[in-house]
This record gives sequence, structure tokens and C-alpha cells, in this order.
Amino acid sequence: MPNFIKIASPMKKILLFSNLLVFISIAYSHQLQSSNLPIIVLNTNGKAILDDPKVMADMGIIYNGAGLSNNVLDAYNHYNGKVGIEIRGQSSQQFPMKSYGFELWNSSGASINKSLFGLPEESDWILYAPYNEKTLLHNFLAYTFSRQMGHWASNCRYVELLLNGEYKGIYILMEKIKKSDERVNISKLKRTDISGDAVTGGYIFSIDKQANGWYSAYAAGQGSIQFSYVYPKETNIVAAQKNYLKLYVDSFENALNSNTFQDKINGWRIFADENSFIDYFLVNEVSRNVDGYRLSSFFYKDKASKKGKIFAGPVWDYDLAFRNANYCNGSDTNGWSYQFNTICPADFWQVPFWWNRLMNVTAFQNNLCCRWKLLRQTVFSTANTNALIDSVATLTAQARERHFKQWPVLGQYIWPNPLPIANSYEGELQTLKTWLAARIGWLDKNLPNTGNCANFPVTIETNFLIKNLPNPFNFNNNISIQSAINQPISITITDILGRQMHAKIVNVTAGYTTIPITIPYLTKGIYFLSFTNAAGQKITKKMLQ
Repeated sequence: MPNFIKIASPMKKILLFSNLLVFISIAYSHQLQSSNLPIIVLNTNGKAILDDPKVMADMGIIYNGAGLSNNVLDAYNHYNGKVGIEIRGQSSQQFPMKSYGFELWNSSGASINKSLFGLPEESDWILYAPYNEKTLLHNFLAYTFSRQMGHWASNCRYVELLLNGEYKGIYILMEKIKKSDERVNISKLKRTDISGDAVTGGYIFSIDKQANGWYSAYAAGQGSIQFSYVYPKETNIVAAQKNYLKLYVDSFENALNSNTFQDKINGWRIFADENSFIDYFLVNEVSRNVDGYRLSSFFYKDKASKKGKIFAGPVWDYDLAFRNANYCNGSDTNGWSYQFNTICPADFWQVPFWWNRLMNVTAFQNNLCCRWKLLRQTVFSTANTNALIDSVATLTAQARERHFKQWPVLGQYIWPNPLPIANSYEGELQTLKTWLAARIGWLDKNLPNTGNCANFPVTIETNFLIKNLPNPFNFNNNISIQSAINQPISITITDILGRQMHAKIVNVTAGYTTIPITIPYLTKGIYFLSFTNAAGQKITKKMLQ
């Protein structure tokens, strides 16, 4: 049984037994006798939980191990001690089911690190309340996608919560975004690190409401883009570090906005990690996150000596994604999240210009195309997305009846649910699957189809195409050949009288191959370039020299 209190007298035993009966009565009224999910019990000892600061509370966790049942009468065998707890969230604070942030404390209120549910040891954790997203899945899906793509994102554990003797339903315990060897693994930055390599990292910063940092020089729509200090916190970061971080982000934005933004040496890539921006983009677009890019957007940067560029992520806050916003086209399966400023130009919080600019970078488009093709076979395959959804449905099946009895939201409009609203959990689950399949299908058709990974057109008679062929042609140019397969291509050049002036055979690969054509001795005139493969398929171009 709980061991928060050491029994010292018969009177205390009677009092504890009386409290226990009340606790059991409340728990059993919601049929919480046992659960396949861990049970977290919080007792604030009469104190109200505030938005800030944290208040001290007792926390016990009943967790007998994976696959085992947890009974409300079991001992607090996973954690039994103090925590500092506060309400968290912004718009979600309007809901009766609150999300909480908590820190593991000792009896003196100092933070302690401990592993919860097999996750790396830490002191800071979050209890997320899935109130208005009735599948209980949105954050879990986004974070799991990102982890499967190779990035750190918050791990999730489904639990049931009892707060001050009252059943509060299914919660999701999550790791908080934090500088840590097992979370955002960047260098520690001390207040004395104010010059040289030391001042270059590590940093975590964000774009969000109630920002506390500096403003971007590039306004967006009606408002300005303001950044926040996440690590070091605003109260810990010193002037030299603020100046360095602002200058570095300014340099990234200036490079991206410049005429040479596509330059591989002097362009935006010397300041930012392209692969992380591609993956961040894809999680936001697959989920059609209405808050994506403009709110709860995190970035981090390590020291220069550790090749510390700006990395996009970790991904965060997807409760209004996956068809859960009835404004600014948030529930549509078509359209781009990154074009929010065009869709809702009057909204105060706008998307920085970065993403529109990146989608005009040829190499970014090419690499985005390749990454999407790979992820469609793995992370964003129908088999994987449905398996993730079904795994949560199976895991929470026992607890959901209690949860939705406590919070009878099924079939009800809860801001900002789009219509139509399903009348059952099974209906919500099927709506999500159908929507996600349609959304991914739209991206299949509308993401850039360029570069070496571009789909080869199926409506032409040859299995190769000639691209980017200038005319007039000075025979000192490059020719781009897009091929459906690896194959040899014969190239011949003849004049207007049919005389062969040049011939060569080149081996091309599936995708795009660049072939140099250098023939300085040809005089001005009309020529014919013929390309023939082993199957006899032939393309001839009339060229002017």
C-alpha cells in the first residue's frame, strides 16, 4: 500500500484507513480496480496546482512491469516521493482536463533524476491531457514518426492518473524538451562561456507565443517573428551568448534571403542542417499541423567545433494536427501547412519566410523528393501508420471506458474539432486512418518530383528522357538524361546532310545523369543529336550551333 506516511499511532492508523476507504470508493466508482496501464497517484495535500510556480506534491506510481496488471491496492513500487507540479499549456488550459509539468524532487525541493518506465534518467517530465483529440494519438504519432526518422523526440508512455483521490483518466507521460545526453544532446553552456568556441554552443531556442528573446529582422504578415531562449533559460543566458545566438540566426536568415541562397559554399547550408529541416517539414506536412512552423517550433545548435549548425526540432505539440483544427484549412487533406500565411494572413502568429524560400531551392526539392520516397516505404507506409494507430487502440482498450466516462467528449464538439464528429472511439480511429491515407496520397502527388529520385513518367514511349537541352547548342554544354533504369545510351551527332560528326556511348543510371558534350571543331549550322538505347528506343533533337 502507499507508504507516503509512516504510521506512529492507532489514531493515525484509523485516519489512514478512513482516507483509504474514500480513495478506494472514488477509484472503484470509475471501475479503476486494476489497469494494464501504470497508475500514477498524485496528492497535493490541499494545495491548488498553479500555472506557475510549481507546488510540492506526493507522487506514487504503481507499475508491475510490461504486460502485468497494476492494482490500485498495490504498493507504489515504481516511484514514491516528492514532485514539484504545475499546470502547463496555453490554449489547452481552458479545458477541464489539465496537462501538467512535474519535476522529481527530494524532501527539500531539490531536483533528482530517475528513470520512469525504462526511459533515461531525468527530473523533468510532462503529463499530457489528450482532452480534445479523442483518438489519444496525435502527439504520440508525430513523436514516433520523428524518432523512426532518426531524431530524438519525446518518448510517450500511456498511464492512468488519480489526483487528490479523483480519477482523471488516461494521460500520456512524456519527456520534456531539455538539454541532456539522452534528450537534446548538445554541449553544456556555462555563464562563463562568452568567447571563442565556448560561446558557440549549445543552444536550444524556439518560436512560440509569449516569446522572451529577440526579434527576426524579417517580419511575417501582420506580426514579427520572436524567438525564445530554451537553453540556457532566459534567467541564465548572459549577454555575450544572447548576442552570439542572435547573430548566428540572423546570418542564417540573411543567407537564406540573399541572391546566393542556393550556393553550396556561401548559401544557407553553412548555417543550417538540411536533413533536419527536410524531416521537420515532412512531419508537419504529413500531420497538416495548423500550428506547425509558427508555434511550438524548436531548434538547437551545438558548438562550432562539433559542426554546430541549426537543427530543426525536436518536433513538439501536435494536438491540433491530424485533422483536429476547424480553422485555417487545418482539417484539409490538401494544401500546405507551410503556406499558412497565405491561408490566414490576419493571424498574429505567422510562419517565418524560411519554408517558402526553401521550397524554391532546387537541391532542397531534390533531396526532399528522395527522402520522401524512402520514408514512404518505411515510416509513412500504410502498414506502419496503421500499425502505430492500432497499437495504441489495443493498449488503451481497457482504460478507455473509464476515460470517456470521466470525460464524455465522444460525439461532442470540443474546440476546435472539425465536422463531422464521430460518435464513438472506433469512428474517431477510422476517421484518422482515412484522413491520414488521403493526406499522404496528396503529398505523393504534390511534393517536388525532381532530382535523381523523381518518378519516371509512364506515359512516354521511351524509358529515358533528355532534359535541360539548350538550343542554340554550342557543343560545349552538359546534357541531362533522366532514365528509368541503368542502361547504356548511344549518342550520335549528324549534320543536315546526314554525315556523322560525333559518336559516343555513355552509361546512365536510374534517375538523372549529366553528360558533357564538348566538340569544339563543329562549324555553325544545323545538327541532329540522336540518343538510342539497347532496346532501339530513340530520341532525336534538332539543334542549332
